[in-house]
Amino acid sequence: MRSLSPRLALWLALALVLGPATGHADPARPYRPSPTEVRENYRKAQSLRSLYSNKALNLNLQANWYDSGKRLWYRRDTAPERTEFVSVNCDSGERRPLFDHKRFAEALAKVTGRPAEANQLPITGVRLAETGKSLNFSSSGRSYSCNLDTYEIAATEAPPINRPPANRGGSGDSARSPDRKWTARIVDRNLVLQANGGEPVPLTKDGDEKAYYARPAWSPDSRFLVFAKVTAGDRLPVYLVESSPASGGRAKLITRNYDLPGDKVDTYEVLVCDPATAAVRATQAEVIDYWQMPSVRWNRDGDRFTYEKLDRGYGRWRIIEVDPATGSSRTLVDDKPSTFFDITSKYSYYSSQTDEIIWRSEKTGWAHLYLTDPATLKTQAITSGKWVVRSVLHVDEERRKIVFAASGVHPEEDPYFLHYFEVGWDGKGLRELTPSPGNHQAQLSPTREYFVDSHSAVDSAPVHELRRTADGSLVAVLERADLTALEATGWRPPEVFVAKGRDGETDIWGLIFRPSHFDPEKSYPIIEDIYAGPQDSFVPKSFAPYFSMQALAELGFIVVKMDGMGTRNRSKAFHDVCWKNLGDHGFPDRILWIRAMAEKYPSADLSRIGVFGTSAGGQSSTAALLFHPDFYRVAVSACGCHDNRMDKVWWNEQWMGYPVGPHYEAQSNITHAGKLKGKLLLIVGELDQNVPPESTYRLVDALIKAGKDFDFLMIPGAGHTSGGSYGDRRRWDYFVRHLLGAETPDWNSGEGAGG
Repeated sequence: MRSLSPRLALWLALALVLGPATGHADPARPYRPSPTEVRENYRKAQSLRSLYSNKALNLNLQANWYDSGKRLWYRRDTAPERTEFVSVNCDSGERRPLFDHKRFAEALAKVTGRPAEANQLPITGVRLAETGKSLNFSSSGRSYSCNLDTYEIAATEAPPINRPPANRGGSGDSARSPDRKWTARIVDRNLVLQANGGEPVPLTKDGDEKAYYARPAWSPDSRFLVFAKVTAGDRLPVYLVESSPASGGRAKLITRNYDLPGDKVDTYEVLVCDPATAAVRATQAEVIDYWQMPSVRWNRDGDRFTYEKLDRGYGRWRIIEVDPATGSSRTLVDDKPSTFFDITSKYSYYSSQTDEIIWRSEKTGWAHLYLTDPATLKTQAITSGKWVVRSVLHVDEERRKIVFAASGVHPEEDPYFLHYFEVGWDGKGLRELTPSPGNHQAQLSPTREYFVDSHSAVDSAPVHELRRTADGSLVAVLERADLTALEATGWRPPEVFVAKGRDGETDIWGLIFRPSHFDPEKSYPIIEDIYAGPQDSFVPKSFAPYFSMQALAELGFIVVKMDGMGTRNRSKAFHDVCWKNLGDHGFPDRILWIRAMAEKYPSADLSRIGVFGTSAGGQSSTAALLFHPDFYRVAVSACGCHDNRMDKVWWNEQWMGYPVGPHYEAQSNITHAGKLKGKLLLIVGELDQNVPPESTYRLVDALIKAGKDFDFLMIPGAGHTSGGSYGDRRRWDYFVRHLLGAETPDWNSGEGAGG
């Protein structure tokens, strides 16, 4: 990012040192609920989800295509808890009922012996035949089929469970050659080859626990067998104690291997065997020192294979080609950023017709698509500009077109809004397919000729349109969500709010939630829902009738959420703020955003600010009290990664780098536990298999040794969680007591929220 100007740097320093300042001549009167109001607020917060449930019509549309993609059907809402099935002609946009609902209901009632209403058919798992002539479905736990010409319904066998196909590529312990003449197996950690009718021939003999052979995979012409020699890393365990097993009796110790940052991890050496001679050949390819043994991909001629290699430390990602006949290798694609390669957004596509490779890179400072020709090693940009390619929906090899999703294309819009585009492999003919404002989600037809475009925003109801992929032209508006019944409950959307970040230039986008009983003449405590994990952005962008942040706001708070620098889906520079700097958490941007909100809205009380989060958000919320205690006063932190040396290797080395340096310790919450100010509630599930609970336990230990007062809740039997409904209630109580200064309902007396 650009460096701060001296004037802005001075302003920031003064703002952080001086702490909260309202900036208003006549500060609003603080909201202080009475005991009766507290109970009513809890009642409203607890009932909010059910109050809003099923009140909005046609929020979602699931397209189901049939008749070779020329038609689609979907289930639409006609009234609350009333639906009908609709068929659409994709060419004309003409809509009609998928079947005669009255006849269907009568036939269903006859076969099941239970009443059925035409506009409330009790059927699920609906599957229409490609011809549109019959319908399979489930009702009351049984499976049926209906002939849509005669409306005869008959019981059928339950449909088979869709299971993933058997892996024929040889990534397991055995692999059969495509010509069916050979079988390769892993036996006692060594690779054995056996011809049909022949005796097993050991290809390796030195496999043991520390170095063994795995992942046999054949070339398409059966000429070569590729496999890996795995050298085991430390594979050190972590331990969990299940204190209260359902079966009773003694507590249970759970042990599992769990690589931490800096641990010695498994490495992989790529080897090749010629089955005709049983000769094993080493390749010149570098040992794969990180991640996992990748899948190999063969070219059209079957005489070369490629694999993807991510260097440990995430500083380099390559596509490497190997000649199995000689063992020689060469690099086809080499992405080497100055900071980190983001494996969480990696994309690569290998053409089955030309061997060309389409891949995604941020090498220009923005995420874009590139095309590499292995024959010439020439790479050309497919997309470019100050915007972000987010995902690829379809690659058309015949037309040499790509349909992809991107954000930030329209400067006047929220930079996170997704739109869909089509472009040629040569970068020509870029065409937007989704011109309507909002955040888009596309469902392509099987032939890719049509797509359903659903678009909305948090403050704009969904619209579902049928469009042509060739030019994005509109075929028909299928549905517009109806919010009439939802709005009748008093529902209001959150407010989108934008403020400048730490550089004084970059927009930081977020949301504001206010209680339904909001009085602009009063001031309310502010609570931030934080998640600063760099693997994505997290502020909702699409419409939803219910957000848990609204329930928290009902208790008498202004609840906010924003994406600060260091999170994904903006420029590379925006993202790079997190590099070896997770302890930043985006707080310089978050604090400025909240101050800007309070400057605009006097009802936001800067003297009463809380923060909560789970996982990386648990780490951030605790860090708020350690590093910014003059701004944040109360925190609730669940399942936090409080020291990045104590969490999974891949996530932490991705953002903090390798080797593990002093910056890990310098940014640890545990290291700085003695700085705690304010009120802190720590929550952890004892069986967390994502972030080891010892991360929280060691923070507790450090806080005790520092003589700090805090609150701690361990939930027996719980995994990686915010605590479920009990944890939610404890979080609500904590903020009500320490930010509102109010007494919560006496839960132990049975008073509850309704007493």
